[in-house]
Amino acid sequence: MTFYIAGTGNTAWFLATRLVKAGQECKGVYGRNAVHAQELANAVKAPALQNISDIKDDADCCILAITDHAITEVAAHLKLEHTTLLHTAGSLSRTILEPYAIHTGVLWPIYSLVKDNLPMHREVPVTIKGNTEHAEAVLQQLASSITDISYTVSWEQRQWLHLCAVLCNNFTNHLMAVSEQVCNRQHVPFSLLYPIVSQTAERIRNASPKVLQTGPAKRGDTITIERHLELLRQNPEWQALYNALTTSIDKMYRPDKGE
Repeated sequence: MTFYIAGTGNTAWFLATRLVKAGQECKGVYGRNAVHAQELANAVKAPALQNISDIKDDADCCILAITDHAITEVAAHLKLEHTTLLHTAGSLSRTILEPYAIHTGVLWPIYSLVKDNLPMHREVPVTIKGNTEHAEAVLQQLASSITDISYTVSWEQRQWLHLCAVLCNNFTNHLMAVSEQVCNRQHVPFSLLYPIVSQTAERIRNASPKVLQTGPAKRGDTITIERHLELLRQNPEWQALYNALTTSIDKMYRPDKGE
């Protein structure tokens, strides 16, 4: 399989390097930052393209691994009849690409990718969806080159998955960032919380998170809850966050409370 890739960020590095490692050929790397484009091009032994118009209709696919708001702007420079055009955004429909190519699709990795610490394993879940049988076949081949976990989902399903990824990853990471700041202020090592964080992630592999829930909100311990809210009095945004999550947990386990 041959491919072009537009983008030089975390997702572009992951896809381009993983595909080439799997034996696929990169025909060119385009990026608005020429230095960054050359770096990725060197890594995958491909030419760095000076202009988006240098992407020709002569590859199996063209991957737009760029920021959401730039996808249509970049795609507008393309007119592809044979090459499958795809983007990697979890929150956007593939239909935004249809004015620029006959075969279009989405390949979205459900993973927090960081260029300097890319995963070496094949357990990065990938969701795919193409608009034609040809696009579906290309996406299936791409997915099988980079992961053992691929799933075909509709646009509606992917929107909900993207929301869940934000809740599970981005929001959870923010809660840990808040906890780290609290620990720093109290001069206790944040590393003391590493085991319980790891335990939380490991336990959900074998049981439902709803069943595993513990803590003062789950057991209705209003005394502890009020004490925690008082501790957060000097940080009203964190206090509001604690209160909102406590209320959500309470309603999940006591849905008829107050009725």
